This record gives sequence, C-alpha cells and structure tokens, in this order.
Amino acid sequence: MRLFLPLTLALCVAAAMPAQASGPVRPSTASASRDPIFGTWTNPGRTIVVKTLLCGAELCGEIVAAGAEAQNDAREAGVERLVGTELLQNYRKTGSGRWTGTVFVPDMARSFSSRIVQRSPDVLRISGCIFGGLICKSQDWTRI
Repeated sequence: MRLFLPLTLALCVAAAMPAQASGPVRPSTASASRDPIFGTWTNPGRTIVVKTLLCGAELCGEIVAAGAEAQNDAREAGVERLVGTELLQNYRKTGSGRWTGTVFVPDMARSFSSRIVQRSPDVLRISGCIFGGLICKSQDWTRI
C-alpha cells in the first residue's frame, strides 16, 4: 500500500510534468506567530509525522518521523531519506486558517500546487492540485 495512495491516484495524470526540487530547507526556530497551524501533524494513515514551522516568512513542514512502509515507498520513488524531507513548501497565508503553497508527495517524488485549510485546531485539510486547481485531492491531517 502506498503512503499517499488516494492523492497518488488523483495526481498520477501529472506524471508528464517536470518535477520541482524538493530538498529540505532548514526552518527558523524562532516563531513569533501563535497561529494554530504550527505544531506536529500526522497523515490519515498515521505513517508519517510532519512538524510545521516558519521558514523565513512562509510556512513549511518537515517530516520528523516515518514508518518503514512509508520510507520504502519513498525510496522506491527515488527519495533516499524521507525523515528530514520538506513536505510542505512555501505556504503563504491567504486568510484565516487558509494557506497556499506546494506539497511534495514522497512516493511520487513530485511537487504539486497545494492549499491548506485549518478545519479545527486539531485538523488540517491538505489538498494537492493539478491543472491550476482544476483537479484536487485532499487529506485530513490530525494534530499529535
């Protein structure tokens, strides 16, 4: 079973698009923001854990833990070291609890246009989109 199977199925039509660089960016440790989006989150399958932080003036999210299956799936796609990978990249706040940026899908080794909506203090809906947002697939991530 793939790490992001539902997202992968919806986004596989983008396989012909060129991949963007996905190396991790070292986030700033000092965050003046008290925005509830900052914290530690897990995906629906609880196979990876991401910590959201400020990277300069933008939101980013780095994988801080991953299960063996998630690591193997990423490795098969060419991502040698899953822990430390920047999953959420260059997100800018667009409104209350709303962000837009880029999501890196490790088991595809590809980046996609994305938006985050904070549905509650403990739930983020992360959507990956193609074709200018025409086709999107979402996952609800929970705070841990």
